[in-house]
Amino acid sequence: MKYLSRKHEKLVESLRKLPGIGRKTALRLAFYLLKESKDEVFELAQAIREAKEGVKFCSICGNITEEDICEVCNDSSRDRTTLCVVEEPMDLYSLEKADFYKGVYHVLGGALSPLDGIGPEHLRIDKLIERVKKGEIQEVIVATNPDTEGEATALYISKILKPCNVRITRIATGIPMGSNIDYADGITLSKSFKSRGEM
Repeated sequence: MKYLSRKHEKLVESLRKLPGIGRKTALRLAFYLLKESKDEVFELAQAIREAKEGVKFCSICGNITEEDICEVCNDSSRDRTTLCVVEEPMDLYSLEKADFYKGVYHVLGGALSPLDGIGPEHLRIDKLIERVKKGEIQEVIVATNPDTEGEATALYISKILKPCNVRITRIATGIPMGSNIDYADGITLSKSFKSRGEM
């Protein structure tokens, strides 16, 4: 947009780097921030800075925490024989919010994506192997996303953990509750049939 000042354009471009933010949303956010009082905007900037400087990754599972070990890993009531592998801390948060899983987690920090140059060495897969080899874990639940990268990551994890003598399971995929079959694509329908269970 040729009517934006250089600094305004720089703000828009910075906001566009956020996930799920296109140019239109970035413009809307930039106009909103410029309209707000300095105190409000500086408070937001300070919150971002404090989070970036004060939050780190759990030394055990890779979750986000302010301490060396996160709340989940510190919780003695968790089932330490069941380990759920997720791609990102946001996935762990979603599972915890659903409040049904009582085991522990391992956050990979992404998924395998050779086209983007992300191989096993870029993820926390070595730490996963170390944890499983300690012998306490009996089941590894692979809960990576049901996309190409997530499926490739799940297959890779299954392959490298086979010699460790643990049960390896994959979360079921298929048609979400409240959805209609006619909206589902062929792959989703196929997965839902393959993941069917007894009634």
